[in-house]
Amino acid sequence: MTYFISGIDTGIGKTVVTGRLCRYLEKKGRKWISVKLVQTGCDGFSEDLEEHRKIAGVTPFPEDKEGLTAPQIFKFPSSPLLAAQLEGKTVDLAKIAASVKTLEERYETVVVEGAGGLCVPLTEDTLTIDFAAQEGWPLILVASGRLGSINHILLSLEAARSRGMKVLGVVYNDYPASDPTIFADTEKTIKRYLGTVPNSLGTVPRIFNLAADDFEGL
Repeated sequence: MTYFISGIDTGIGKTVVTGRLCRYLEKKGRKWISVKLVQTGCDGFSEDLEEHRKIAGVTPFPEDKEGLTAPQIFKFPSSPLLAAQLEGKTVDLAKIAASVKTLEERYETVVVEGAGGLCVPLTEDTLTIDFAAQEGWPLILVASGRLGSINHILLSLEAARSRGMKVLGVVYNDYPASDPTIFADTEKTIKRYLGTVPNSLGTVPRIFNLAADDFEGL
């Protein structure tokens, strides 16, 4: 099974949520590995992958050295499209897809962390969400309960729904802490929206410290 973790913004907490999901899988004895879809702002390594391993409490995988878990790395901290263009390159979507498929053959669970939000461009004609939907990866959306999140969450869910993506749930990253009144209203509003969608997009867990049992049911 492959899971795709994206978010409503950059810096929203995707790396931490990915790491905690990997930690959960490790504690459950599942054979798992994580992937960084495209890493920007790094030179020759993926700092997000290193964080996944650290949070999960494991050492690097052989596939990290093979380059399978970070198939595309660019130096400039920007969208993958711009970062690749600045190096005179194009994001190789076929290479990413092939890397994930190879890992799916070796591992029970593959967790793919996206770059930025769902609609971040990978190439001139492909958004992140389009690529993930094409690959058939179910989505875990990382959000927050701060002011403005309702709009970002609903737009993200609508974009996913329009592409036929399966949404497993929304993870609310409450760091730094949100206003409790706004947080409660955000959660209530999203639940009400999900309740009106045919073929419900899934549960909406309220996760703060991301304990081991927060991902039960995956």
